[in-house]
Amino acid sequence: MTRRSAPVRFAGAIARGRRAPPLKGETLAPGMTVGLFGGSFDPVHRGHVHVAETALKKLQLDRVWWIVSPQNPLKDRRAGEFLRRLIGVQEAAHAPRMVVSDIENRTGIRTTADLISVLRARHPRVRFVWIMGADNLGEFHKWHRWREIAATVPIAVIARPQDPVRARLSPMARELAAARRHETRAHHLAKSASPGWTYLTEPLHSEASSHLRGDKPS
Repeated sequence: MTRRSAPVRFAGAIARGRRAPPLKGETLAPGMTVGLFGGSFDPVHRGHVHVAETALKKLQLDRVWWIVSPQNPLKDRRAGEFLRRLIGVQEAAHAPRMVVSDIENRTGIRTTADLISVLRARHPRVRFVWIMGADNLGEFHKWHRWREIAATVPIAVIARPQDPVRARLSPMARELAAARRHETRAHHLAKSASPGWTYLTEPLHSEASSHLRGDKPS
């Protein structure tokens, strides 16, 4: 019998006296490849689904975990109420092999580096890949312990319409240029040594959370 890693259970977020619906199972088996897709998802939109679906297909992943963050530390705007965003992602990420997780909220984890450290310790025989839209590539060097993240797990960057050329010339892209894998080899990324990253292109979807919220340009 295959020995499975213990699931990370939902703690039961409460809003207005109502418990959140249960999460999909977070149980992982040794040997799985899992994409970690974090964000505030405020609100979740078709562009996010595009990123997750592209990563799932091109990286040939067993799962994509949508990790709903309490707050993006690089954004001045406060994220909306957590339970509302969590339920929104649950409704959007309903396809097979998509898992929605509140692990950051229920454990108090606030940085990607700490999250990856916890997950790798809990699931030592699972291979993780960090997934992000190309709009985050330009700011990746501002993330807490970003070099540690890149040295620990492979990274898949998915092209977005809002992605300017300068994102691919970002400090992270320049510093790790030698570690970039061509997208035709993306299906090997999860099982490759770190650092390693790839830039994936797919028919693009133009939705963005700021447009849906009606934010004014800064």
